[in-house]
Amino acid sequence: MNVDFNLFMNDIVRQARQEITAAGYTELKTPEDVAEAFKKEGTTLVMINSVCGCAGGIARPAAAHAVHYDKRPDHLVTVFAGQDKEATAHARDHFVGYPPSSPSFALLKDGKLMTMVERHEIEGHDPMSVVTKLQQAFDQYCEEV
Repeated sequence: MNVDFNLFMNDIVRQARQEITAAGYTELKTPEDVAEAFKKEGTTLVMINSVCGCAGGIARPAAAHAVHYDKRPDHLVTVFAGQDKEATAHARDHFVGYPPSSPSFALLKDGKLMTMVERHEIEGHDPMSVVTKLQQAFDQYCEEV
């Protein structure tokens, strides 16, 4: 790979990280971070971030907007597929019954998987339909703020 491409990719990754943390999500960069976050009581929304177009154009905007709602998760966290590989793999170990997909969302309650919004429910859809899907899950599993 040439240096320009590496710099370009580093810029894209940095921007993708900044977008999701600016929306209030905490990055989980190690398996230990994941283990600690998944032990917390209450509801946890996990955004599996990536550099693909549907992450930037649909999933991250949906992640930012969905949490402005009467019911929302207690904790907002993110792992970055393809970047923080061990953390992402450890998170995916908890998503039994779902194939790895990114971007995607997992909603946990007291560390147990309640539901997922998978890539096929994101890619090709508009951000508002993903927001609606997430908020339907919040209605079912989260408490009012």
